[in-house]
Amino acid sequence: MTSSGTTSTPAPDGGARESVSAAWELLLPAASAPARGRGRALQSALREAVRSGRLAPGTRLPSSRALAADLGVSRGLVTEAYEQLTAESYLRSGHGAGTWVSGSVRAARGGARDLAPRAPGTRVDFRPGTPDLSLFPRSAWAAAHRSVLGRLPHSALGYPDPRGLPELRDALAALLTRRRGVVADPERLLVCSGVAQASTLLGFVLHGRGLATVGVEDPGSPEHAALFSSAGLATAPLPLDDEGLSIGPLVRSGVRAVVTTPAHQFPTGIAYSAARRSRLLDWARETDGVIVEDDYDGDFRYDRAPVGALQGLDPDHVAYTGSVSKSLAPGLRLGWLLAPASMTDELVDRKRTMDMGNPAVDQAVLADFIVRGGYDRQLRRCQRAYRERRDVLTTALTAHFPGAEVSGIAAGLHVIARLPGRYGPEAEFVSRAAEAGIALRPLDDCRDVPSAETAVSLVIGYAHLPPADITHGVELLAACRRGGR
Repeated sequence: MTSSGTTSTPAPDGGARESVSAAWELLLPAASAPARGRGRALQSALREAVRSGRLAPGTRLPSSRALAADLGVSRGLVTEAYEQLTAESYLRSGHGAGTWVSGSVRAARGGARDLAPRAPGTRVDFRPGTPDLSLFPRSAWAAAHRSVLGRLPHSALGYPDPRGLPELRDALAALLTRRRGVVADPERLLVCSGVAQASTLLGFVLHGRGLATVGVEDPGSPEHAALFSSAGLATAPLPLDDEGLSIGPLVRSGVRAVVTTPAHQFPTGIAYSAARRSRLLDWARETDGVIVEDDYDGDFRYDRAPVGALQGLDPDHVAYTGSVSKSLAPGLRLGWLLAPASMTDELVDRKRTMDMGNPAVDQAVLADFIVRGGYDRQLRRCQRAYRERRDVLTTALTAHFPGAEVSGIAAGLHVIARLPGRYGPEAEFVSRAAEAGIALRPLDDCRDVPSAETAVSLVIGYAHLPPADITHGVELLAACRRGGR
């Protein structure tokens, strides 16, 4: 066969294989590469042609002499390319039998998919959990990044302490002590890839200690079940009342670890009462249990100073978790875990085997950002914006949904809106909203068992939406309930 024709050539195994017409055309761009890199370019182009399926398995390639002539390169360059790809199993050859595309190669799949939790085509997304990413302090972060890279010693680019860089643990300990009232020993603080990894680490350690089940708030975050399941633990949903987690069902459940959001419960929006916080700590001491405190948005309180963290009252029975996902951006994947002293070594060992620690440069940038006051400025900026948006949302709901109730304290990044029964059934209302391009999260999505109530109860996120979009979104939602969709 020559490189310029199309023939059906017998394969060495006796089967027929149709070769590709003008296969050399796939390699022409490589032949025009600069002389010093032409060999590597030729190998790369040939490799990609095989990998992508443009040169199918069983295709006989032109001889090295013919292909070199067609491409206008030396025969040695083609011979070297054939030999390299034969060694890598992309090609196969036999003495006197020519060179063939190997059957070991499978055509590459299409481009990478984006599995990020987005809702394409949505006009207004009222689902909770996302901050306003446009508020990310790009200039200040970039300045911190340049400053850090300019002075970071070479040794800091090696494998980090799995707990996190000492300078970040010191900065976080000071920040959390000052802002959240925790007892923050830097030696017991682990830098994690967000609260999700902190929860998973705790799950592995608790499972290793013989626990089979972890209590979770009901309603609560739907993610907890999957996170603890990955560590081999089941979850027991425990009911809430107006003061927080109900102690009676907690005691009767027999669990020895429970996940709570006491500063601003997700999703109901309540803050645990002082009496309930005390009773929960009594339970932990009486059972030698562990309270996992998820302080996911504890910095954002709009009517008064935030209530301090539960961990500050008993650091030996409370594991405290938090992150920068709501204050900076979830894509940074930076959070922390303050663990009871009795668990720290086990958590560090698990963190080491899980990922060898978080990226050192990102940690150093966050430490610099905190120490120089950038993080406090960012919190103030977000607090002003989110307080305004919460007010806009509650005003719009009152205007367009007479009789609606907005519950929960003035805090966080979401509210619970209960619409009167005449706007239901809930499933139909949510379906009509989806048809209108409005993404909603019903409160029932956060419950273990759906409620029997006829009213529509929604968990509405507002932090990521500009005020004008919030007002417009509620207007669109009002049209849905009037049967306009």
